[in-house]
Order: sequence, then C-alpha cells, then structure tokens
Amino acid sequence: MFKKLIVGILAIGCIAVSCSDDDDNTPAVNAGTIAGGPFEFNVDGEPDFVSGITLDGTNAFGTNRTWVITDDAGNILGRPGTLEMVEGVNFDDAGAGSCFIWYARYEDDSNITTATTVDEIIGTFDLSNSIEVVRNQVTNAGKISGGPFSFDVDGEPDFVSGIMLDATNAFGANSTWVITDDAGNILGRPGTVEMVEGVNFDDAGAGSCFIWYARYEDDSNITTATTVDEVTGTFDLSNSIEVVRNQVVNAGKISGGPFSFPVDGTADFVTDITLDDTNAFGTNSTWVITDEALNILGLPPTLANVEGVDFNDAGPGTCLIWYLRYEDGLQGAEMGMNAANLQGDFDLSNSIEVVRTCEANAGTIAGGPFNFTVDMIQDFVSGITLDSADASGANSTWVITDADGNILGLPSTLTDVEGVDFDDAGVGVCLIWYLRYEDGLQGAEMGMNANDLKGCFDLSNSITVNRN
Repeated sequence: MFKKLIVGILAIGCIAVSCSDDDDNTPAVNAGTIAGGPFEFNVDGEPDFVSGITLDGTNAFGTNRTWVITDDAGNILGRPGTLEMVEGVNFDDAGAGSCFIWYARYEDDSNITTATTVDEIIGTFDLSNSIEVVRNQVTNAGKISGGPFSFDVDGEPDFVSGIMLDATNAFGANSTWVITDDAGNILGRPGTVEMVEGVNFDDAGAGSCFIWYARYEDDSNITTATTVDEVTGTFDLSNSIEVVRNQVVNAGKISGGPFSFPVDGTADFVTDITLDDTNAFGTNSTWVITDEALNILGLPPTLANVEGVDFNDAGPGTCLIWYLRYEDGLQGAEMGMNAANLQGDFDLSNSIEVVRTCEANAGTIAGGPFNFTVDMIQDFVSGITLDSADASGANSTWVITDADGNILGLPSTLTDVEGVDFDDAGVGVCLIWYLRYEDGLQGAEMGMNANDLKGCFDLSNSITVNRN
C-alpha cells in the first residue's frame, strides 16, 4: 500500500514540476534503479546494518543526488549522502517497524534536502524504487552495567551496588532479575534491582554468581525453571554481571559469656561456648587465650581444652578467648608472643571476655599511733584491733614497712606484731598494715616494697609508729 502511495505521489509530483520537456517525453531527472535486500532485523539492542545494495545508474541523471530513508508513513528519517553512509546506518536504533531506502536525483529547485515527508517534496526530483528494511520487535532484555564484583567469603555481608539497566530497546510483557551460579543453575529471581542489591552474596559460599535481567512473555517458564538451559518460551536474558566470591581463611564466630570470676582460690571454668563455623575455612585451627594487650597466654587445641582452663590461676585482670583458623606457615602463634603480630594466612574470630576480679579485703585496723624513744629500752605496740567483718582473701599476714613502703617484716599474727621490739629499728617511722591475699601474690618479701605487690590482695589502713 505504501509503495503504491509513493508511486502516486511521484506521478503527481512529475506533472506538477513538468518532469517532461514540451517537445518530447524525456524526463527532467531520473534516479535509476537500486537493488538489494529486502532486509529483516530484530530490534534487540544489537547493531543492524544493510549491505550489498547496488545502484544501476545507467540512465540516471540529475544535477544533485542523495539517498533517502523513510518510515512506512513517508516521514523522512535521514538523507545519507553516499551508499557507504547508508550501509553505516544502525537500523536497530529506529525501533520496531519498516524503513524504506531510496535513491534520489534532483535539481536545485527541489526542496528534497529540507522536506520532512515525501508528500512535502516539490521541484524537479526523482526517487528510485525502494528497498524495505523490516525491524521486528522481539523480546529484548536490554543491557545491564556495573561491577564486576569480588567479595571474600568471611561471614561479613556482601552486597552489590550501582547496577544500571539500559532499557532503551527492552521489550517484553514481563520482567525479572535472575541470579545463577557458574553452571547456569538459577539461585534466585529478585523482582527489582533494589532486591538484587539486597542479596547477601556472602551466604552463597565460594564460587561465582551471575546477575541477569530478563524480559519474557506469558508462554515462558522462566519463573519456574531451575536452570537457564531449561527456560523455554519467549524470553530474553541481558548480558550478565559476575560476582566472584573468594574463599579466604575464616575463623567463623564464637558465642558465650562474657564471664566474670572472683580471684578467690576457687577454680573458675568457662562453659557453653559455641562455635558457628558455617563459613569457617582454613586447613588448621586452634583456640587462643590472650590478655587485653593480646599477649598469648595459652593455645588450647580444642574447645574442651578451653573449658578445662582454670582462670583463677591467672590472677586478677581480663582474658580474651579467640578461635583461630590458618594455613601452613603461620608465624607468631606461641605463648609469650602477641596475637597482633601473627603473620601468614589466618583469621581470628571475635573474642569472648573473661574478667577476673580481685575481691580480697583486708578490713580495718585500729590502735596507736605509737611514739617511742630510741633509748635501748624495748618498745612494743599494744591494743591494736582488727575489724575483719568484711575481710576476705584466702591468705593473710601483717606487714611492717618504713615510711617509703619498704618491707621490714612480715609477722604472721597480731601477737607476732605486738612482739616486735621497735627500739631495735632505730630512729624513724614504721607503718603497720594488715594484708589479705589470694594465691599467687608476688613481692611480699622482706627487702621488697609494698607498693610493688602483684596479685589479688588488699592492704588495710596503716598505724604509725614514731621512733624518736
């Protein structure tokens, strides 16, 4: 119908512009004949070019020439100046429908270079026969961009972002996103790009995933197929974006505690610690116990060994329990080393805190102060009392120091204290203290300084003895 319409238009045009001379029937211009095609392409986002078009210009004449491309309504879409330019036109960009390629010869009085439709062309011109270019609208998913993405499978959530869909030529009644593994197994069908970017790819474990966009018609089984190979019906998948999930050494996560024990000479054990090793990976493993500064205090190989550690023996302070996975060649995993200086391929889990509180309490002593004269006459303190109502600590002793805290004696009982001859000490000041402590106390020796005691202990208030 369109071709008949064009022929009719041209016939009318020739009469209007007197395409023939007065003396004979020789036309004023002749576009000749073109051959090639017809062409048929799918509008699918892939470039579509015509080729092999020829022009028989044996009888063609006319001062000017051009090629003309129209749609099926006669609207002029382009005027490529040469055949090479015609064959450089990407017909996929025109969308669905039909185009027609023409060759034209014309004189300067024609408006063919400015007219917007064939109906508007006036003056002296001639259009050749046309070659049809059919552009079929097929289901087309368009193109997606973003990534590629690479994550470590380490128990931490991994999300893609910045994925874009170019749906310029996308077509199809229905749409979805599809995620597959590298074997084409369909792992999920998130409905929107927001849902795609909400997928935690760490949960998928090691390997590669591919993200696709799909457009499809109702006859497709893409919403139920388990693999891409099984998809049938009318559908199209876009290009894919790869998501690589690297398997790295991962210690997983531990839970339990935190624990708090008093350092009181009674054995203290942790219990109910659990290990979630769902994503744990690494050839070798051990448990690690450190102090707060990450100094390694122990390397129990199993959880049972961890729960067999008596934390009361460690004295007051804080311990941290870790789980360690590692590959061969790890350096620094030794008692006395620091976990912050581990070197190699390894991963430490989160830690569980074990607080060891010191609850020793020496109570309060009363008496004195005492004033003696150094005169070769024995001087003994007396009337000292101990209020031990709230006192605690497995062990006890009395301590006598000078004014600087240097330990002069460690009488074990109050009777021993009251048996000390302070005249022997010479001129100066002595201080009497009561000490309660747990096993492991360090520094409670004559010649040491009470300010340097280490362990779980408590010194009472002091009583002054002045030796004048």
